[in-house]
Amino acid sequence: MTEENYNYRTSQTLLRNQFPGKGKLKIPIIPKFQEKPGDFDDLLLIGFDKTHLEDQNHLDRMVHFFLYDYRFERVWKNPDNDIEKLSRYRAVLSPDFSMYLEMAPVMQLYNVFRNRWCGAYWASKGLRVIPTVNWGDTSTFDFCFEGIEKGSTVAVSTYMASEHDNRQDQKEWFMAGYNEMLRRIEPEKIVCYNTPFPEMQGNIIYVDYERSSWRYMNYERGFQKEDLESFKIGGSFYTNYDTIEPFLIGKGGGSAYGGEWKPSKPEDFRFVGTPGEVKVSYAKDGTKIETKIGEDGRAVAERHYTTSPNPKYHSNPHDHKINWESPRHGIPNFEKPHINYWPEDYPDGAPEFKKMGGFMVKYDFAGMETDHFKTISEFKECIIRGGEPVFAWNGTVYGVCFSESGYCIAHADGNFEKLCRTPDDVLEYMVGNDRLRDVITRVTVLNRTI
Repeated sequence: MTEENYNYRTSQTLLRNQFPGKGKLKIPIIPKFQEKPGDFDDLLLIGFDKTHLEDQNHLDRMVHFFLYDYRFERVWKNPDNDIEKLSRYRAVLSPDFSMYLEMAPVMQLYNVFRNRWCGAYWASKGLRVIPTVNWGDTSTFDFCFEGIEKGSTVAVSTYMASEHDNRQDQKEWFMAGYNEMLRRIEPEKIVCYNTPFPEMQGNIIYVDYERSSWRYMNYERGFQKEDLESFKIGGSFYTNYDTIEPFLIGKGGGSAYGGEWKPSKPEDFRFVGTPGEVKVSYAKDGTKIETKIGEDGRAVAERHYTTSPNPKYHSNPHDHKINWESPRHGIPNFEKPHINYWPEDYPDGAPEFKKMGGFMVKYDFAGMETDHFKTISEFKECIIRGGEPVFAWNGTVYGVCFSESGYCIAHADGNFEKLCRTPDDVLEYMVGNDRLRDVITRVTVLNRTI
């Protein structure tokens, strides 16, 4: 055996056995957090992807990992690389590797081990660590609470369990695991990221999700793209995303798909109805919309009587198929305009939007909630699902739609077009003197399909 082979097969990168743990699974134990005065006063968190060595303004925050796993895999693969940076903050929550209900059980167990190993390793290096607790269904209860001493302070998040973004909550799943955690760990304190459910018992330290987001972060100087070496994670530049991006459903636990979709605004009800009916509605700008309901009571197609948001890609009228499949599981998704995609397809006008069983129901949704995008993520979710938003900024009207290369953003008349591969490319478009990313939550939304 060569020295290289010996060093590899006996390395901690491979074995991870320096924290023996207890029981047959030997899951590492994270030592109890030793609280100091003021630790939980007006507590805010900061996402791991926002931490950096130059930060001077947020060191009183605790670092959280309520993010997609790919944003922090590095702490498992190279656990020493971020110790100096993390040690500067008030404390660190152990990394919340996912525990989705749909995961293979062995992956759930592996992610519990990784959570505890990283926490135990950081504690051994002098970091102040609070264990993050997550769970799957009841079959995970035999291992998902291991590695945490009784009476410890722990951290949980209700964000993905809570109702938001047209999703029903997953409270039943969350509360089953939460109550089992209370029974097994008897935590001294529970740091809860996002609003606690009323049913939650225990000494809860509520951390406001919104106030912990990037919107409430301040840096001593304005970083330009060329200055952002300190923000790099895995070779990617830091960007102003939401701390938890709502359009990417399912961080951490519960169903990987999130809760079931449901209509949350009056105009959303046009997507469900009696099989065979065609619903007629009118958008805020007066555009007529016909929505065809399929055999399962969900919309299968929609006709828009407008060339908006871009006449280059839309005839009047134009049709969209609506699917409810991946990548947005169980959510209405608009496909590219088709059938009468170009005006010459139907020189004598488009054929009737046929109904089954003679149903034609009229609805008026002229009061659609299209006034603004609350977050960058909401805008990205909209265009990913084919929402075709039309909005105004400083007196100019813009529109976004699908294109052959991905997405197209342009003035509403089709001029000054930019073809983009991703939603983030769209957000780099200049609306006058402003970058769209910087103003998207302040534009006046004139119309959006979703």
